[in-house]
Amino acid sequence: MNIGKHKAIQALTPNAKYILRDNDLEWLDEDITRPTDEEINNKIAELQTAYDNNEYQRKREEAYPSVADFMEAYTEKEIGGNSTKWDAYKTAYNKVRTDNPKG
Repeated sequence: MNIGKHKAIQALTPNAKYILRDNDLEWLDEDITRPTDEEINNKIAELQTAYDNNEYQRKREEAYPSVADFMEAYTEKEIGGNSTKWDAYKTAYNKVRTDNPKG
């Protein structure tokens, strides 16, 4: 995903009124100062770096076992006394963490 000008402007001036057409910025807000092109470009770079550095989190989120799997495994272990599903859940959970290490 590429961070665009709109996200950068929102991050710099969340309540500002403006129109962005084909990368041309029309500033409509008299109370909030329009960010400079340099400020916008710096914010784009900052947001893109943050997004790129957190790729492991997005991959983990997609790969983790479901909450339903967790509840079933935990309930069977705690109430039923059978830890088979719990052990399988922990193995799957830890595999996701190993396969998707922090940057």
